[in-house]
Amino acid sequence: MSQFAKKLRGILEKAGKLDSATGDTLLAEAQSEKRPFTEVLVKKGVATEHELLALIAKAANVPPIDLTKLIVNKEVLESVPEDVAREYCIFPVDRIGNIITVAVANPFDVLKLDDIRIITGCQLRTVVSTAEEIEKIRGKGYQKESESVDGILGSFDDSDVELKEADIDDESTDLSAISDEDSPVVKLVNKMILDACNTGASDIHIEPFEKKVIIRYRKDGCLYEAMTLPKRMQNNITSRIKIMSKLDIAEKRRPQDGKFQMKIGHKAVDFRVSILPVVWGEKTVFRILDSSNLALDIKSLGFEKQPMEDYLWACAQPYGMILVTGPTGSGKSTTLYSAVKHIAAPDINLVTVEDPVEYQLEGINQVPVNPKAGLTFGGALRSILRQDPDVVLLGEIRDQETLEIAVKAALTGHLVLSTLHTNDAPSTITRMVDMGMDPFMVASSTLLICAQRLGRKLCPNCKKRVEIQKDVLIRLGFAEEDFAAGHDMEFYEPVGCPRCNQGYKGRFALLETMRMTEGVKRMVVDRAHIADIKKLALSEGMLTLRRCGLLNAMRGKTSLQEVESSTMAD
Repeated sequence: MSQFAKKLRGILEKAGKLDSATGDTLLAEAQSEKRPFTEVLVKKGVATEHELLALIAKAANVPPIDLTKLIVNKEVLESVPEDVAREYCIFPVDRIGNIITVAVANPFDVLKLDDIRIITGCQLRTVVSTAEEIEKIRGKGYQKESESVDGILGSFDDSDVELKEADIDDESTDLSAISDEDSPVVKLVNKMILDACNTGASDIHIEPFEKKVIIRYRKDGCLYEAMTLPKRMQNNITSRIKIMSKLDIAEKRRPQDGKFQMKIGHKAVDFRVSILPVVWGEKTVFRILDSSNLALDIKSLGFEKQPMEDYLWACAQPYGMILVTGPTGSGKSTTLYSAVKHIAAPDINLVTVEDPVEYQLEGINQVPVNPKAGLTFGGALRSILRQDPDVVLLGEIRDQETLEIAVKAALTGHLVLSTLHTNDAPSTITRMVDMGMDPFMVASSTLLICAQRLGRKLCPNCKKRVEIQKDVLIRLGFAEEDFAAGHDMEFYEPVGCPRCNQGYKGRFALLETMRMTEGVKRMVVDRAHIADIKKLALSEGMLTLRRCGLLNAMRGKTSLQEVESSTMAD
């Protein structure tokens, strides 16, 4: 591990932000996953980017800088070659005479700073920023005119474009190095993917219309427009993507699904591609599967105390079924993967069945569903049960056959984890009965039912405190006891700044858990109304999605508007 990471750990321990044992764990995680230590610290909630920057600046006695507000000066950039800036992770900010101001991520490395002095022949004045911010602004600052969107469009000529198999990027290709030799279409698609990955987007939408093509990115659950391209580029872009995904270029009337992998910097990122015929051509959607963003530690998911205890209790049981429910994109897979990582051990045979396998987990047997070859969820599950498994993860329960096999597996000594599409935990019981399962079997096999949503976190840099009237809070779901003395209630609203997306930055999970207690089981067997089952579960301590959201809003983690838009009223 780098000296800077060890130095930073010491600074955080001195500031009381980190203890020695946790520091060792996070250092080991950053090293094993080949991720910056600062990125791991922010993701685990040890400190925000702003707090880390302030601590580093104070320890090094160097002023911090917000690079998002910097106006790049091309003349200043000429003082430091791009390869030097990349190798030493610096960015030239300003120059006065023979003195260059450079932003550095590690102000403690005096040998590196001496090298830069010798290379540039100038005296240095250092300011401190994060490695992530330096990477972002360096990519924009040193970008050649031919690599910008306008430059690519200017060099585009229909007659010059001929897409061939040889254009496919192999696994050794670094996407971040856009070559001048590439065709405009290749450069544009590469730049589109690179920009989406750098901004933390989860999906890329390429949407054809009558006179233009709109590119949109989904970030933190919301779509925003990234660029608009001329209509003449539509077919060439689609063909390029089909080649990358090994799809049929000539087929334009039927939907197609594919996948490919790109190397971005030092990490490989997987992409799932869906192509759908629409009125004005073919709409393309990429799903970006970046395993470096996958939080596999259950305790880092940010659940409330009660749901966390319920989830850990269910994962510790020898057999039974754990169901995580919610709409597409609500984080169900991540929650299940975290359980798999938590349960996995050398003495446990753990197998997953997925369609498709989104993230490859080391040491886990993962089976990809292939309906064309006759390998369905039900068929794969039957085969797995003949291979002496202890724990089985089913990507999704889609039909009666799969549900019946899963329930029987849970009753015969296996721990089964899976997902369903329902709105809340109690309604999952009705869904299972509607799919043809006997209520007694549902009650006997199920350990825990979870409902999950993702909420957007307020940007700590620009969020603004607001006062909310008591009657408004009660309408949203707060109880009278929440207003009792000793209950701190601080509410914030989004503002928006260069560091965030409309006042929000990142997402967190809301989890509603319902244990199948003896009382709940009796009501299920007696075919009680779902409202009565929910009432009993609430009396036994269940926290609803809305309640979890309100608790986070009360702590200033998210806004009341976000809670209201992402959860249903109780």
